[in-house]
Amino acid sequence: MSDITVLGGGRVGGGLATALTRAGLEVTVATRSPDATADAVRTARVVINATPGAGSLERLAALRAELRGKILVDVSNATVDGPDGLPADLLYPGSSLAEQLQEALPETLVVKTLNTMLHSVMTEPSSLAQPPTAFLSGADPEAKQVVRGLLVDLGWRQEWITDLGGIETARAAEGAILFVPHVIRSSGFAPFAISIAR
Repeated sequence: MSDITVLGGGRVGGGLATALTRAGLEVTVATRSPDATADAVRTARVVINATPGAGSLERLAALRAELRGKILVDVSNATVDGPDGLPADLLYPGSSLAEQLQEALPETLVVKTLNTMLHSVMTEPSSLAQPPTAFLSGADPEAKQVVRGLLVDLGWRQEWITDLGGIETARAAEGAILFVPHVIRSSGFAPFAISIAR
């Protein structure tokens, strides 16, 4: 059994897989083959959803049996893109992708995190001039503790991690994606993250 299966091999999924492997975890990146993906999910302890958010719900709902009893770490944002390809609105206003996943996968422990930053910060949080914040949303305290441990493996300090509460709090974290196009237009694609100053 592998420690982690990452769904999505792009910049986000690939970066997370590389960093977690470097931290000593056994990581599998699922292929696009439905059978191979199902096998990779079935044999994992934790599954990371790094697929494009607009198609995540359909893709993961098809893996309901394989995801039963697993921790599903959702790092995606489900958005409606504008003409420039940047997020213009939320796909699930009044809800969130994480809530939709939890509803569709009632026997899976969904935890939302790492979606409020440029992808490079997920695996190099200390690269910013000031500490970023990683938020956790999810119903199961033990699942969130496991995910907190994975964040530490990625270089996140405990004081940079904020537990927002239940899965319904993911809608606040996902809403932060609406900052992204404006930040990019004003500052370019330089690494950034949402940070709570105390």
